Amino acid sequence: MKNNLSWSDFEKVDMRVGTVIEVNDFPEAHNPSYKLQINFGEEIGVLKTSAQITALYKKEEIIGKQVIAVVNFPKKQIANFMSECLVIGAVDDKNVT
Repeated sequence: MKNNLSWSDFEKVDMRVGTVIEVNDFPEAHNPSYKLQINFGEEIGVLKTSAQITALYKKEEIIGKQVIAVVNFPKKQIANFMSECLVIGAVDDKNVT
């Protein structure tokens, strides 16, 4: 088991609900992934990220779906793409939903 977070650590994580507005293939990624654009509303706007969910969802199934994402992590370079948030998923064995 990993080290537990304190409540004050958890309070620093800014999780928001956003709506997926664009999905594109991401062939440059090491693992099969999509590039997502997610609209978090006026306060945050549109952020980009990638998600390894190609085995679970077709691109057209994701458009318009709401997701939860951490919006205050530092940006992360993934191949030739800069991820601006982290979508939260549930892990079931090796699958992420």
